[in-house]
Amino acid sequence: MTLRIYNTLTRTKDPFTTIEPGKVRLYVCGPTVYAEAHIGHAMSALVFDIVRRYLEWSGYEVNYVMNYTDVDDKIISKANQLGEDPFALAQRYIDDYAQNLADLNVKPATLNPRATQEMDCIQNMIARMLEQNRAYAVDGDVYYRVAADKNYGQLSGRKLEDMNAGSRVQVDDRKENPMDFALWKSAKPGEPAWDSPWGKGRPGWHIECSAMNYHHLGEQIDIHGGGNDLIFPHHENEIAQTEAITNKQFATFWMHNGMLTLKNEKMSKSLGNIISIKEFLSQHPADVMRLLVLSGSYRGPLVYGEDVLNQAEQVLKRLLGAKKPADPDAQGLSADRDQHLKDTAAKTASAFKEAMDDDFNTSGALAAIFELVKAINQARSDGATSAQLAHPISVFNEFTGVLGLKLEEPSSAGAESDANAFIDLLVKLRSDLRAEKNWALSDKVRDGLKSLGVVIEDHKDGSSWSWERN
Repeated sequence: MTLRIYNTLTRTKDPFTTIEPGKVRLYVCGPTVYAEAHIGHAMSALVFDIVRRYLEWSGYEVNYVMNYTDVDDKIISKANQLGEDPFALAQRYIDDYAQNLADLNVKPATLNPRATQEMDCIQNMIARMLEQNRAYAVDGDVYYRVAADKNYGQLSGRKLEDMNAGSRVQVDDRKENPMDFALWKSAKPGEPAWDSPWGKGRPGWHIECSAMNYHHLGEQIDIHGGGNDLIFPHHENEIAQTEAITNKQFATFWMHNGMLTLKNEKMSKSLGNIISIKEFLSQHPADVMRLLVLSGSYRGPLVYGEDVLNQAEQVLKRLLGAKKPADPDAQGLSADRDQHLKDTAAKTASAFKEAMDDDFNTSGALAAIFELVKAINQARSDGATSAQLAHPISVFNEFTGVLGLKLEEPSSAGAESDANAFIDLLVKLRSDLRAEKNWALSDKVRDGLKSLGVVIEDHKDGSSWSWERN
């Protein structure tokens, strides 16, 4: 099956093709760095990390660019509140976000451009739009002229005549049309500003991403990604600006992830319900956040609550269980059972690819992996040797790795690590007691270990143990 991706521009799942064979130019809108990143940011970062990982596994060379908006009204306002230099504040939150991504096992981008480093490209693009009468200057400000763009609204499906000045579109009587948007903003007292042909000022929000795309990926890209709250006006305006100077289709595919909500309400500072990535990771493994994303469609909303967290924790337990080693005394599977295990691994590989090729259907991919988990666990219980488990566990590791899951056991440092040998001895003693049918004493050993956080699993050829996850 050929990879098909839902394209916001066409409203259909389109076969994936690239501008340059074997290479993918992928741009994703990163955060405006004025506060700690929250789990909504994590959702978008994880979605496109999974997309990037699957494309690379499929053989593509991916040039992945994620920007930082490091000059913005919100950054300036926050810096003023704190009495801090806005550039220092932005740098602090960039460093924090980079650490958040590393902690979430998100692969580093090929490049992380910043708006403040793109002034030459930004001003050159604005100058070209002015030359082509696609923009106009007023008192040191420069606006994009939407009426000159016959394709304006192509991404969002909106018609210009039906639009009104609204969210994130500043009303200004000097505009020719209320929907005209700022390419350059004249300097205000106390704000960062750069010299330009139109006077000191700073760029508008939308032109920053157009310039970073144009500078680092060229006139055309394969995939542009971001949250679905960016479709209008941000991504709509990116298309307008870039295509105004290139006269070429800007991005072949537009991918948008859904929003994360907290029990059917949006996270908001005014409601005081923001959950930072740092706070989440202080209480849960990174794999739990990734499994929340993997368990549904990336295009749909993710409702966050204790129930879905508990489900993700249980899913993680099941996945970790597949990595347990064979019993040391395992006698081995029959030839038929061994072949069945190999066949299941092959079917898993096929089903995984089929699911991911269907617009990155990660829930379907997880379902395929769990068929293999079930087969591995049954084979281990039936006495499979380490050699017999090696290939199916390798397949399991490969596909969970494609999804970016680390699947690390809870830390067993310190006292837990020192206790391992003693626990091995107790488990062996319990096996001897069971062989002697001394059920009362064997149960007492099992219950005592369980109270210390040790879980024992009994198999046909013996018993194994693991630390219980909280």
